[in-house]
Amino acid sequence: MPAASGDVATRLLAWYDAHHRDLPWRMAPAALKLGGRPDPYRVWLSEIMLQQTTVETVKPYFQKFVDKWPTVSALAAAETEEVMQAWAGLGYYSRARNLKKCAELVAALPGARFPDTEAALRELPGIGAYTAAAIAAIAFGRPAAVVDGNVERVMARLFAIRVPLPEAKPQIRGFLEPLVPADRPGDFAQAMMDLGSSICTPKRPRCMLCPLRSDCLALVEGDPELLPIKAPKADKPLRRGAAFVAMRQDGAVLLRTRPESGLLGGMSEVPTTGWTARIDGETTENAAPFPANWVKTGQISHVFTHFSLELDVFLAVVDLPAPPGHRWSPASGLNGEALPTVMKKVIEAAIPGATKAFQARGDL
Repeated sequence: MPAASGDVATRLLAWYDAHHRDLPWRMAPAALKLGGRPDPYRVWLSEIMLQQTTVETVKPYFQKFVDKWPTVSALAAAETEEVMQAWAGLGYYSRARNLKKCAELVAALPGARFPDTEAALRELPGIGAYTAAAIAAIAFGRPAAVVDGNVERVMARLFAIRVPLPEAKPQIRGFLEPLVPADRPGDFAQAMMDLGSSICTPKRPRCMLCPLRSDCLALVEGDPELLPIKAPKADKPLRRGAAFVAMRQDGAVLLRTRPESGLLGGMSEVPTTGWTARIDGETTENAAPFPANWVKTGQISHVFTHFSLELDVFLAVVDLPAPPGHRWSPASGLNGEALPTVMKKVIEAAIPGATKAFQARGDL
């Protein structure tokens, strides 16, 4: 078995003090030792953004949000559409809807203060077990066991856990909880994440640089790269549909807003056929929202969490009022629309060069 929990934590934290990542939402260990306290708002915002998303992708979005809405009260007071526009391109859009709901609830609490326990944090929209533990540990110094994908990998190798994920999650948590130090639980959580990100990587881990190498059972037994074991993933179903880009002579594009609930809820889109994660939509111009000289301009592919999607893209140049539930968005305003990535692909397939605006805004 690995060394006593105090020894593991001591060596890991010493490594973290010297090698931690500088991240815009993180308070450095030296600042904490001088009495600084993390801002729970920034911790919460970063953790929501980091769900299913890489650090490098999140950085510019995080900075944009805190520049525009520096406090949870400011975010709570923002228009939902404005928040969705700022989130566009980050994906998993239910996070943005829950972000706004959570901000409104926290802003209504005394002092607009976040709850400081895991249990209370889990009562808020969009905060599950992992996020609650991360906020409790990092923002409030609670001795919580924070388990993300990086931590799962470190722990599976440290203890040579051969039960496949996700079945191994309770076992990993059981091994991790005794390791969490009472005095620096937030730094310990972030140290585990950094170790998994920079040293204990999925491929070619840099074991000779690891502060825990003397305790790593996977290293003793052979090849750490073989762990963790993951259950085979089910094949994602492929769904089909069509998307219709109607454009005026002045370059304005016809858009509508998706329903608040469900996939891409509250986001902007061009008219499409009725595809979902479970069913295909029609794929020909016969399913267009209104008669026009529709021309097929291409096909796009997009991968969602639970399915893949192929859309045949049609373009028509028209001169008509926006149908009920639709609106004309000027070409100059497209980069301000809450367009998810799949819709940006559609518009680019119909109007080559349209993504220049999106790229200039940093969304692609």
